[in-house]
Amino acid sequence: MIGTVLLVLLILLVLGAFPAWPYSRSWGYAPSGGLGLILLVVIVLLLMGRI
Repeated sequence: MIGTVLLVLLILLVLGAFPAWPYSRSWGYAPSGGLGLILLVVIVLLLMGRI
């Protein structure tokens, strides 16, 4: 249960960090890339049954 909530929360964070606004276009993909990496780690841990 907690793993599913964590997964949904991380997906929302990745979508929120996507540089869509004019002031955040200069940030590049670093915010969403970092969160994407965390999301990938959580997905692997879920598949392995560690969470």
